[in-house]
Amino acid sequence: MKYGYARVSTVQQDLESQLQTLANEGCDKIYSEKYTGTKTDRPQFNELLSKLETGDTLVVTKLDRLARNTKGAISIVESLFEKGIKIHILNMGLVENTPTGNLIFNVLSAFAQFERDMIVERTQEGRELARQNPDYKDGRKPKYTKSQLDHAISQLDTQSYNQVADITGISKSTLIREVKRRRANSN
Repeated sequence: MKYGYARVSTVQQDLESQLQTLANEGCDKIYSEKYTGTKTDRPQFNELLSKLETGDTLVVTKLDRLARNTKGAISIVESLFEKGIKIHILNMGLVENTPTGNLIFNVLSAFAQFERDMIVERTQEGRELARQNPDYKDGRKPKYTKSQLDHAISQLDTQSYNQVADITGISKSTLIREVKRRRANSN
């Protein structure tokens, strides 16, 4: 039987192109999930591994769908080879349990990990560069502007936290935090 596996790392990413590619490849059953590749305990992937039997073929669009590093990829491929399962990585070809197949797979796995490490390094460099800008702030952008908070807090002179929260849509806990923050900064 021919099984497909599609994965993206975040909920915001789209699986559709991988699913379509695997369907076009003739996969009988396709497992998919939105789960980071850095984790080895992926629910759908684990279920797929439990279904695979000798003679089956596992199809993925790219090597990094299986694992994010060489060690993880080699471990997965070795365990599949031990069960007599073929692996077809569409952008590489069929990976066979032969000395040549293992060599090619190990080299390509190393390059995949190298690419991932370079992406992480560039991201960290970009973040460090951005932090040199005095206006840069880590984390999520504030939900409310300073003027929105100023307006809401000014209403606390005549109304309760609950009333201001109802009128402005800013939660009571956010208002309390902002008042405490402003008091601490004024001292």
